[in-house]
Amino acid sequence: MTIGMETSPIKVLIVDDSALVRQVLSHILNEQPDIEVVGACMDPIFAREKIKQLQPDVITLDVEMPRMDGLTFLDNLMRLHPMPVVMISSLTERGAEATLKALDLGAVDYVSKPKSNIGQGLLNDYAEEVVSKVRIAAKSRVFRHRRPVTAMVAPNPPVPASVNRLKTTQSIIAIGASTGGTEAIRVVLEQMPADGPGVVITQHIPEAFAGPFAQRINQLTRMNVALATDGQQILPGHCYVAPGDQHLSVERSGARYLCRLSRADPVNRHRPSVEVLFDSVARHVGRNAIAVMLTGMGKDGAQGMLRIRQAGGKTLVQDEQSSVVWGMPGACVSIGAADIQVPLTRIAARLINLLRQPAQPPHATATLLGETP
Repeated sequence: MTIGMETSPIKVLIVDDSALVRQVLSHILNEQPDIEVVGACMDPIFAREKIKQLQPDVITLDVEMPRMDGLTFLDNLMRLHPMPVVMISSLTERGAEATLKALDLGAVDYVSKPKSNIGQGLLNDYAEEVVSKVRIAAKSRVFRHRRPVTAMVAPNPPVPASVNRLKTTQSIIAIGASTGGTEAIRVVLEQMPADGPGVVITQHIPEAFAGPFAQRINQLTRMNVALATDGQQILPGHCYVAPGDQHLSVERSGARYLCRLSRADPVNRHRPSVEVLFDSVARHVGRNAIAVMLTGMGKDGAQGMLRIRQAGGKTLVQDEQSSVVWGMPGACVSIGAADIQVPLTRIAARLINLLRQPAQPPHATATLLGETP
């Protein structure tokens, strides 16, 4: 909201049963000139009235609280009054599963719970993350959730079109994503056939969340989805997810493609980095690659996608209207790295169509951006 030439601050409501967490988050956010904590309450029952009274722009929400858990509250909120929510989650397996469900229900992003014994250096890093994600949430697109939290696994997903007439061992699909990406990846892979080419994925995600994320996607798709391991062969019908805190890259060994993992320095402030994955795909897969950039904040992977396109690979990005945050896809478009912009729900169908087309020679200038997805 704009008043004259000044922009009003982002109004934040904190919902958490821990007095310490409420205090830490309030202190961090109120130090920012563009953010104002308008309220803090200990459970969703109080939060319902606060939302009506204070009309916050963003809510930070704990997963586990008395009287009503965060997921039940989020489910109701996103059906009745959708708004940007950042989850406050513990970095445990239970916390990861709950957070992934929250993202399915429509939460924009998540941060870990602050620790009582956190040092000043780590507190500064934590504060930067919290502030950044609140700002992103305030600008994000909020979508009503698609299904109840109790129905996470589709018992009979639709059978996608087969691509088994393709030489899928020669093709690789590389996917990059960040904010909003866990759900975008699910939407794409749910529609992919079991006999498609190998898929490699870098999603910006904490190490504790990567395993539960891969397991969840594996339950929802016809492909075999798992965390990548160093040196394993990339096979058709399989999907390899970068473990949290390790870069994933693709290497060619004779007629085979292999996964490679590394704890090298972060690239574009990320490890795993989409840039690392896409750059390796450009070098080792080239014209046999299809690169997909999904929703996410920042520019990680844009240059790598451009190199894939220049090497003759096919490139597409999620369109702005269906993206939670159009940072990473938009960065690809801005430098001419994207052949096509496609709505999220149509990306899988477009991938299948692209796989049926012959590989193109390397190019640097041709574009399909004018084409209707």
